[in-house]
Amino acid sequence: MRFGSLDEFLGTGKDTLAKGPVALIFAEDAVELDSTLRHHLTCGFKVVVAFALPAIDIAADVAERIVRVDFDPLGENAVPQAVNGVIARAPGLWMYYCYNAEYLFYPFCETRSVGEMLAFHTEERRDAMLTYVVDLYAGDLTAHPDAVAIEDAHLDKSGYYALARPDPVTKHPRERQLDFFGGLRWRYEEHIPAPRRKIDRIALFRAAPGLRLRPDHTFNDEEYNTYACPWHHNLTAAICSFRTAKALKRNPGSTFDIETFLWHNSVPFEWHSRQLLDLGLMEPGQWF
Repeated sequence: MRFGSLDEFLGTGKDTLAKGPVALIFAEDAVELDSTLRHHLTCGFKVVVAFALPAIDIAADVAERIVRVDFDPLGENAVPQAVNGVIARAPGLWMYYCYNAEYLFYPFCETRSVGEMLAFHTEERRDAMLTYVVDLYAGDLTAHPDAVAIEDAHLDKSGYYALARPDPVTKHPRERQLDFFGGLRWRYEEHIPAPRRKIDRIALFRAAPGLRLRPDHTFNDEEYNTYACPWHHNLTAAICSFRTAKALKRNPGSTFDIETFLWHNSVPFEWHSRQLLDLGLMEPGQWF
């Protein structure tokens, strides 16, 4: 199914949002778009929606299994506006959003569907889930000059940290909210604008009336921005992403400063949730 614009999708495509969870995939370019869509279909999302410019091709076997919306995600605040439009059309539905060349991993995702995970999360009276955006990068930039390589993906095994998130009015730390940092955005922070250095994203959430996604990947309901409930640790997930590496190598201001992303804390990515759990990059909470 294909829609010619966001307005057409929101106006006539409501039936496609009848059952969740729904994955919203924003294609900034064509790099690994097919693999991104296949990955999230495998996770068990009931509907996968690809927002992409008309000129971007999607493999036929994938196109027949998704909903496509002609859309330019590179416009100013385009992604939050699209997500907020979908939120308004489907209150109560669990949703997820990411970009191409990004892959959701959650505890035990090899044997359990995303729907099973969100059912448990709902039972814990949680309406949102914190995800860490874990940078992936090619080990050999000569062979892969755009830094994207599924078969040669690496990540940082350490170097992640969190800081208290102050309330802009009271200046006191917000309860159960932290700003997380690490990966390439930390190692190459001189090339990353300060507002974009965080690696936390509330990528899984349940739509509600009046809920709004803000440009910094947080929501206007502060409880949605918490990493856990007041009683115990909750599930968290990871989005393994080539997006930052790709941008650093495409940007003329940074590409010539980077001969390799590899350093002493680089390890090959195993494409398995166990590695991310062992590295502390996501939390199973009470889900066993």
